[in-house]
Amino acid sequence: MSVRKYTIAVRAMCEFTAKAGDLDLRFTPSPTAQEGMAGHATVTSRRDDDYQCEISLSGDFGPLHVRGRADGYDPARRQLEEIKTYRGELDTMPANHRQLHWAQARIYGHLLCQQLNLPMLRVALVYFDIASQKETVMHEECTAEALRLFFEQHCALFLDWAEQELAHRASRDAQLTSMAFPHANFRPGQRQLAEAMYKASSRGCGLLAQAPTGIGKTVGSLFPMLKATAAHSLDKLFFLAAKVPGRQMALDACAILKDSAPLLPLRVLELSAKSSACEHPDKACHGQSCPLAKGFYDRLPLAREVALASGLILDKEAVRAIALQQGICPYYLGMELARWSDVVIGDYNYYFDLSAMLYSMTLAHDWKVNVLVDEAHNMVSRARSMYSAELAQIDLKMLRKFAPEGLKKPLDRLSRQWTALLKEQDGDYHVHAALPDKFFGALQGVATAIGDYLAEHAAALDEDLQRFYFDVLLINRLAESFGEHSLFDVSKTDTGSTVCLRNIVPAPFLKERFAASHSTALFSATLSPWNYYSDTLGMPENTAWVDVESPFQAEQLSVRVADSISTRYQHRAASLLPIAQLMAKQYAETPGNYLAFFSSFDYMEKTAHLFAQHYPDVPLWQQPRRMDDAARAQFLGRFGLDTRGIGFAVLGGAFGEGIDLPGARLIGAFIATLGLPQINPVNEQIRQRMGDIFGAGYDYTYLYPGMQKVVQAAGRVIRTQSDKGVVYLIDDRFSRPEIRQLLPTWWDVQLAGE
Repeated sequence: MSVRKYTIAVRAMCEFTAKAGDLDLRFTPSPTAQEGMAGHATVTSRRDDDYQCEISLSGDFGPLHVRGRADGYDPARRQLEEIKTYRGELDTMPANHRQLHWAQARIYGHLLCQQLNLPMLRVALVYFDIASQKETVMHEECTAEALRLFFEQHCALFLDWAEQELAHRASRDAQLTSMAFPHANFRPGQRQLAEAMYKASSRGCGLLAQAPTGIGKTVGSLFPMLKATAAHSLDKLFFLAAKVPGRQMALDACAILKDSAPLLPLRVLELSAKSSACEHPDKACHGQSCPLAKGFYDRLPLAREVALASGLILDKEAVRAIALQQGICPYYLGMELARWSDVVIGDYNYYFDLSAMLYSMTLAHDWKVNVLVDEAHNMVSRARSMYSAELAQIDLKMLRKFAPEGLKKPLDRLSRQWTALLKEQDGDYHVHAALPDKFFGALQGVATAIGDYLAEHAAALDEDLQRFYFDVLLINRLAESFGEHSLFDVSKTDTGSTVCLRNIVPAPFLKERFAASHSTALFSATLSPWNYYSDTLGMPENTAWVDVESPFQAEQLSVRVADSISTRYQHRAASLLPIAQLMAKQYAETPGNYLAFFSSFDYMEKTAHLFAQHYPDVPLWQQPRRMDDAARAQFLGRFGLDTRGIGFAVLGGAFGEGIDLPGARLIGAFIATLGLPQINPVNEQIRQRMGDIFGAGYDYTYLYPGMQKVVQAAGRVIRTQSDKGVVYLIDDRFSRPEIRQLLPTWWDVQLAGE
């Protein structure tokens, strides 16, 4: 019987065995990925012709298979080099960082000696200063025997954990293989969704699944993907959601699955944002400032063991409780637990944005993962924001007033280039056909100057300077891949101007994310037409499409088109009274709880004011312009089983999706708009670019995003198979065939004249 191997990267093993002491993020800012690659290239270009780069190495220790790529080897000097790029003063590097670097270099040294049968080797750390382009080399002469002992020592430290992980994996997969569906029967449509998910994993392809609300999409997607985890030898399953309710539904579904299979050792982790997980936001992330950073790596092994042995679903609160019990940072404990969890639940950004943690881990550890994307109709707008960056001129002006002396010249140069941009501009909005070289040269100079300053003054925490620096880094990084997928525009306002590198089509950025997963499944109640999402997101060519049959019957939902009313901007004043009359008539016929959706706060408030004047006996409440969690709960609290009235809301806002008001809590909706985005210079540029790329500029910019909001809002009415209700689509354009074909096929849409 063959021994099952546990494969681990050199870096990952060293991070487990060689990290000690404090969590310390002061040796920052580190070079960007582009600067790091350029630095490596500079160092290796200085070597002789026989110098070898990126050498693949591997070795075994019992069931451990350790692999990685050494940065470089000079055969003439028998010197293996581990190259590290940095900014600032090398002397300020924490000792535990240096300790980790030496561990990696020595492990690579052993693997190289083994591969080349070398008796001796010089092992070197090469630190390359991005600013000065200077190398600092530290080296030691090592015997192959000493390196072997070092390798075996670290493998032995990791081996107990590796054997535990192998046992966990075997037990997990055995239980998943035999796991039954947690309910007596599948709901209508739920089996179809589950089968599509499993088949996508079997084929290793992408999936776009349009599945109506009410069929149990979360359990219906998690169950087959967990079965696939065992069947298709997956390491992880990532469940990504746009909002907190979606993540909570995933946690609840995992709890149901674990309860139905008591022996299933499934490790479920919820990732939370650093801003919400930080216990001491007034303190810096190092041991001299934050008590939870002091001795972090010394206490991490026990915290990790306690967390994974607890058998708990490690949601945000569970991770926090364990971290504080062990005296370490909850946020960084969560990052560590992501390495060892089977299901990781988090926001889209953890896998899809530029600095996505889960994506980086997947590449670094060579994980085989499946990715589930909930409420995926949000992906286009969210991905655009991930790959966009802007700078406000007023922030630059404020920074120049209080900037340290060493930063004044580069900031002044950027200010001059910004002014030059504005002088070339006639109107309030201008799109540049290409990136202005002088402006971006000045931006790069500011990034370098602030980076060097922060590296030399790591103890000083200037939040405004740091925030501006990160914004500059992002826009510079995005500039490296500027193309037809993005715009560079300048907007003038009364308070100043803003420059924006604005992503329009996320596909070029997301393709590599999709390629890194075994299968990525996007699901939502509104993913139609499928080619809009496939095109804009860059789904793989072999992506499958499934439109899951609805569990609802047409008689459950009366859909009526008020085609005698126009909600176009120029007709809105005239539409107020007819809309109010329509709503009052329906309420009088069937009193109960209704939601009324409008395209803007102004439109909503004017209609609500007129309605209250004409029909004072009908209770109404409005979505506030600024709303915290308490205000949101208060608004939803008005929709009771024994209450009546009309809630006025903005389409596409907090109440247009992601809320659940079953039964008598909501019996109808009025949607007074097609939801089309506002016509403005930015959207018109998007329309033009969409037309150039896909040949469907208006549809991709206005119609499809608008109708997605309409269908989402209407979906609030029917939540269960026993619900009944009515939806009024208020606008004459809803009667057009090309609009009606974008509505769910199970709807029986009636025009006013029919």
